[in-house]
Amino acid sequence: MRRYVIAGNWKMNMTPSAARSFITELAPKVAGKDKCDIVLCVPFVDIAVAAEAAKGTNIKIGAENVHFEAKGAYTGEISAEMLVESGAEYVIVGHSERRQYFAETDETVNLRTKAALAAGLKVILCLGEVKSERLSGITDEVVAMQTKLDLAGISEEQLKNIIIAYEPVWAIGTGLTATPEQADETCGVIRKTIAKIYSEKAAEEMIIQYGGSMNDGNAAELLAKANVDGGLIGGASLVTDKFTAIVDAANA
Repeated sequence: MRRYVIAGNWKMNMTPSAARSFITELAPKVAGKDKCDIVLCVPFVDIAVAAEAAKGTNIKIGAENVHFEAKGAYTGEISAEMLVESGAEYVIVGHSERRQYFAETDETVNLRTKAALAAGLKVILCLGEVKSERLSGITDEVVAMQTKLDLAGISEEQLKNIIIAYEPVWAIGTGLTATPEQADETCGVIRKTIAKIYSEKAAEEMIIQYGGSMNDGNAAELLAKANVDGGLIGGASLVTDKFTAIVDAANA
């Protein structure tokens, strides 16, 4: 039985003091809601403070990116070991904004995923089609290819520490949302691809989130779909009541 995972992606929001206040406010609202895993992926500077604030709660802390090298002359980058020591348990890899604005490719996403896994982090691996690909009717081919490339060289055992977040790029930050049927169908394509690469068992156990503008108003309908195992939440993860409502939907 797959568990829901509700993960917030704060993006470039929240100072350390704001992160502490947010988690202090959120923790009692989600206490005891244990039918899903709750994760907040926060800016690098917030990780240590957030991890401390989340101690003793059911909230886990993650990062928003990781470099694929352990150390070296990579100004401005963060290694997996640094994230672990700061208190992160999860890390987002391959978010569409990283691909769009910072030139990440399926090759570097694959390398980052491997580095994160080697350090003991759980990976939220993002993939999804842009609007032109959706309109051209090639969504299935695009997400299947991304799944294969991003997971290249990763074993079925390692797969247990990966969550896939399906992000229709055209629905991120636009207010647009894939219909529950579209989300379910495309998450199903990803699951079928996992079955082909690995096994039916691996596909059945794979947690696949929906990551395109899930919010407190549409979460219940999206989470009701068979292939949607949670959400990677953007804007709604910055408001405790909205994020709590999504957690509630996962616990219904």
